[in-house]
Amino acid sequence: MEQWHFVDGKWVTGNPPLMRAFDHATWLMGGIFDGARAFDGVTPDLDLHCRRAVRSASNVGLRSPLSAGEIEEICRDGIARFPRGSHLYIRPFMWSEDGWMAPDPASTRICISVVLTPLPDATKGASAMISKWRRPSPEMAPTDAKAVCLYAQAGRASGEARAKGFDEAVMLDPLGNIAEFASANLWIAKDGAAITPAASGCFLNGITRQRLIRLFNAAKIPVYERTLTPKDILECDELFSSGNFGKVMPMRQIEDRKLEIGPITRRARELYMDFAHGGLRSAA
Repeated sequence: MEQWHFVDGKWVTGNPPLMRAFDHATWLMGGIFDGARAFDGVTPDLDLHCRRAVRSASNVGLRSPLSAGEIEEICRDGIARFPRGSHLYIRPFMWSEDGWMAPDPASTRICISVVLTPLPDATKGASAMISKWRRPSPEMAPTDAKAVCLYAQAGRASGEARAKGFDEAVMLDPLGNIAEFASANLWIAKDGAAITPAASGCFLNGITRQRLIRLFNAAKIPVYERTLTPKDILECDELFSSGNFGKVMPMRQIEDRKLEIGPITRRARELYMDFAHGGLRSAA
């Protein structure tokens, strides 16, 4: 099977229906999710992703029916349904059935999905453009959660990039500074240092982002969190992303400027993959 979903206390295959026509989440977007990965027999930071799912639910007014530890146990049970070493995408998803404008926390349901999904090719590199669509500030949207509603704006940025022939969009914050890519945190390399936008609250301080900062520090590679302007990325030496889906992915173009996959980008991916394969429990 290529998909398993744990819903209502049991595993089912395929793509099961979850919501009813008048559920709160169906029309008012009372939902959150998190994404984790299993590959090559490892599950990097799976526990942190499960904790963030519970935290995200609370931050949008939901209440997780399961603890983070229980979610992790179910994820590992789902992983075990695939051949060892499979590349999997793991998604705890929670949504509200009842409520008026605000969701009723007691109505929160959960579906934990484990889906066969290869890691993307990290050798090719992607192209990116700076989008007109911006990330909201914390006062404008639930940016402290991996909330479903946030992805409408990210989707507009992604759609704009695709329509103009690019693979990815760079989104600005409300002040016009760099926030992140549409679907991942953003990094540049400049003069031998790795630099990522300071966590301002308008985007999630990603688990892979935080892990990479610690790995750079341990490797004695200069790493900085600071405000980045569009000019900074247009003049950078290297550009790459960090996120759960692809982990560390290089960019070969920003707007009309070509880039090389340079030493900081390559080292970032090496450090992350070394960490993933060397310091984690088996994804049996």
